[in-house]
Amino acid sequence: MGQDEFPEVQGGGSLILAWQIRNKRVLVVGGGEARRILNVLNADAKVTVVSPREGLNKEVAFRIEKGQVDYVDRKFEPSDLDDVDMVLTAVDDIEASTQIWKLCKERKIAANIADVPPECDFYFGSVHRDGPLQIMVSTNGKGPRLANIVRRSIAEKLPENIGEAIMKVGKLRQMLRKIAPKPEEGPKRMSWMIKVSDAYSLEDLCEMSDEDMETLLRFYAPDKVPRLGCLKAMEGELDAFDGSFGFCVGWG
Repeated sequence: MGQDEFPEVQGGGSLILAWQIRNKRVLVVGGGEARRILNVLNADAKVTVVSPREGLNKEVAFRIEKGQVDYVDRKFEPSDLDDVDMVLTAVDDIEASTQIWKLCKERKIAANIADVPPECDFYFGSVHRDGPLQIMVSTNGKGPRLANIVRRSIAEKLPENIGEAIMKVGKLRQMLRKIAPKPEEGPKRMSWMIKVSDAYSLEDLCEMSDEDMETLLRFYAPDKVPRLGCLKAMEGELDAFDGSFGFCVGWG
């Protein structure tokens, strides 16, 4: 193969990941970072805010009052980093921020120092959320406002029901794993779910009930995917199913 057949390396980017921080401990230094606090709360993290009370903005104060985050009413101390998995800082003192970053490096704790890209192990970007669907746009710290503009442009072009459709696919996958749990079934499960995703529109998936999905799973063994109208017509008629509904099957 010639080298022209492979993509060129484009340095200067970030590795965009879906970081699972459920039940991880996140320390927030400063009381003005409401948006980032909400981001980590949405990811089911355990959040502690360290800030003098006069430094809290209204939203952060609200989340403290509601018990959504733990709160320490004072300035940062190095011991606050004990057993912490992630650190977010947003304080006006640049020297204090840099000192926190250095302490995080010593302890190998991932940190984001607000408005100081060189002292960030990760960036937050601009996120569109629709149920399980998350789309992030990042400018690698160079143009946050532009990231918001691009994110809104993408969101405007997405179908309104895509989040609900994804939830239905996720539920169907869980149900499928219960009837075909063996590891060696993995390739067939994946292949069949691809057929399902290709065969049904977003509207079909949103319309699909639990009973519809239970009926659909009867077609996993023969590796078939019936059209939704046929699927609904078959409900209650499949106790003695033998795979003979070929006239309604869209995929062989």
